[in-house]
Amino acid sequence: MIPIHQSIDLASFMRDPYPILAVLRRDAPIAYVPELGAILMTKHDDIFICEKNIAVFSSDQPDGLMTQLMGQNMMRKDGVDHQRERHAIFPTVSPKTVRDVWKAEFIRQTQDILDRIAGQGAIDVVNDFAMPVSAEALKSVTGLTNMDWREMDRVSQGMIDGCANYTGDPAVEAHCHECTASIDHHIAERMGQADRDDFPSLLSIQHKAGFDPATISANVKLAISGGQNEPRDAIAGVIGTLLAMPNQLDKIRSGQATWMNAFEEYARWMSPIGMSPRRIAQTHTYAGFTFQPEDRVFFMFSSANRDEDHFENSDQYDITRDVGPAISFGAGPHFCAGAWISKAMIAEVALPLFFDRFPNARLLSDVHYMGWAFRGPKPFWVAVG
Repeated sequence: MIPIHQSIDLASFMRDPYPILAVLRRDAPIAYVPELGAILMTKHDDIFICEKNIAVFSSDQPDGLMTQLMGQNMMRKDGVDHQRERHAIFPTVSPKTVRDVWKAEFIRQTQDILDRIAGQGAIDVVNDFAMPVSAEALKSVTGLTNMDWREMDRVSQGMIDGCANYTGDPAVEAHCHECTASIDHHIAERMGQADRDDFPSLLSIQHKAGFDPATISANVKLAISGGQNEPRDAIAGVIGTLLAMPNQLDKIRSGQATWMNAFEEYARWMSPIGMSPRRIAQTHTYAGFTFQPEDRVFFMFSSANRDEDHFENSDQYDITRDVGPAISFGAGPHFCAGAWISKAMIAEVALPLFFDRFPNARLLSDVHYMGWAFRGPKPFWVAVG
């Protein structure tokens, strides 16, 4: 049996993928979507099982958009090659390093940003707060301290757009190449100083591990593509959500919930990383469907995180929900290496410091979201005076 063919409206899917994903979960949990040229898996248990089967559902995608645009980073490798690079960068992303090194740096950077915007009266949360918080942190973690935080956000967005360019827009592809060239320029400027960094940055750790320049470049680009937009969108999204749902914010202030609860439920509910692609490496039958070599499969994390079999009232944001079954950071060997950094930066630093500084913040505009492979809020305004 081959997967069901299911057409979708791409514009609607970009605006809000969740109604379409709910239909797919119900009627065609494994379906070929011609508009995306891929087989979408939308049920939680199917993704949880198949993501671990790397012999079939391979991350090695020589012809994939990420590999073509950014080089073959560790996310696009399996087995020993992936484990070697992941082990080498662990000193940069480990919970101990986050606790002993990065958290203090994140606090200092975030306080500086809050000082800068405190007198504005009203701010665009995405661009004035979330964007620089995420970018300044990423500059430190990657080691690209020579890059302006605005450029960090620009090149990250360019790569994100390129990696989601499944319709083949040549302008998007060209812009992505220009962004990756900027990153390579900044890496080249810093490479000679990497061994003298005070912090265990991704650049210095890989350099000391003896990685070749192409590997270093690819992994730094991976960190930027996954370490800027998603934390930026999560910071802004949680702030917007809590301000729109004051009863949820009150649960934190009364001690019934934590900032970490707020972030983890948001990551389940809005899934900043909505999808992860895989290449079928060998003929395989699963759940009655036969996958053929070179088929492209999208694991829809966003759909899994709203699977009714695991989450009651899954379309609702509930800060007290048990998010244990959520796979917001992945489920298999490619579980997000930056998860501890993201949790500390967002839940332990950005959110509490923002609401401490602006306890009476209130929304001045509605919060609207965009995207399906990567999803986040459009710019919105908040009164902070």
